[in-house]
Parts: sequence; structure tokens; C-alpha cells
Amino acid sequence: MMMSAESLIPMLWSAVTIALYFASRRLHRALGKWWSSPMLVTWIACGALILAFHTTYQDYLRGTGWMITLLGPATVAFALPIHEQRALIRKHWPLLVVGVVVGSAIAFGSSWALAAALDLPSNVRASLLPRSVSTPFAMAASAKIGGLPELTASFTAVTGLFGAAVGDLLLARLPLRSSFARGALLGMGAHGAGVAKAHEIGQEEGAVAGLIMVFAGLLNVVIASFVGVIY
Repeated sequence: MMMSAESLIPMLWSAVTIALYFASRRLHRALGKWWSSPMLVTWIACGALILAFHTTYQDYLRGTGWMITLLGPATVAFALPIHEQRALIRKHWPLLVVGVVVGSAIAFGSSWALAAALDLPSNVRASLLPRSVSTPFAMAASAKIGGLPELTASFTAVTGLFGAAVGDLLLARLPLRSSFARGALLGMGAHGAGVAKAHEIGQEEGAVAGLIMVFAGLLNVVIASFVGVIY
């Protein structure tokens, strides 16, 4: 039985997205610039194609929604780096706690101020608030406080890419000689993109960035759960 065009088009969007991602990875390996990041290139290219073919975002999600379900196993996989770096956690846990709490407070406050300044609708504001943690955690937190998880994923991607680019410039200008400080800056300021950048700098920077990213994500999901119950 031949498949109808209506059922074939969503599958086509999945294939296009995957093909663009692998092509952008090759581009990033060749250029090595923040603006050649596969996350950014794939996102922009897919957006351009959606507009060019007059496709709605809902139709695009019909074909690619299965990718979002993979974020669940990805969240569970975050337990692995925590286990591997347990010695680092025992050694620096006070600094990790302070960095995550202070960084999360600054991220939440800046998001709230930006949403208030732009007078965003309540659901868009809730989607913006958890933008400073890794996508799986951000989407979970967004759903609990009345946001739109798919929109949160976009805000998170922009934050990560911008944070990685700015973080790279800050590391070149700030006197941060400690690998712990460099990793913490990238992990808190740019989550997934920051962790990737930290691993390019050094092994300990990458480990610290990963731990900060995971702890910040867990903290934000826990806070969002309480906020969701209150409201």
C-alpha cells in the first residue's frame, strides 16, 4: 500500500532535520566557530525551510516530535557524569552549591526582568524563565509552570549559543586561571553549548561545566515543581 502525501510529509521533515544536522556537524568540524554550531545551523536552516514551504510549526512537530521524546532518556543519562565525577563533587561541593544557586537566581531574575520589560503574555513569560538550563530540564520546568516546552527549547538554544560565544570572549579577558572557575562559567552561562566548549578547553573544565549544568537543571525542575503546585 502506497503512503499518502499527508503521511509522507512529516517523515520527510524528520529526514531533512537529521540530514541538516549531520551536514552542519561536518561544517562545524571544518570551521570550529561558535556560529557554525550544528544546533544553530540546523535550527536556522529548518526555520528557513519551514517558511519557504509555508509549513506550520505544528506540521513540522508532527514529523519531528519523536525527537523530543528522546530528551527523556537523555535526562536519565545525565546521571553518568555525576557518578564519574563523584570525587570532584566531594572535594568542591560547597562551591558547586553556591555557584548553582547564585547562577540560577541571576538567570531567573534576568529572565523575569526581560519578560516584564517586553510585557510578554503569561505563557510566553513562563516559557522564558527556565531558559538558562539544559533543554530536557528546561522543557520539564516550563511544563510545570504553565509554559510552552517547545518555545522554551528555542529560548534555551539561543541562550546556550549566545552564552558559549560570550563565555569564550570573557575567558580571554578575565583572569580566571582556575579550571574550576572556567568550567563553572561555561556550564552555568551556556549549559549544553557551554559544556561542549569547556571540553574543548580541558578535561576538568568540561567535567565541572557538566556538573554545574546538571545540578542547575535539577534545582530548576525542583523549584518549578513547587511553583506549579502553588500556582
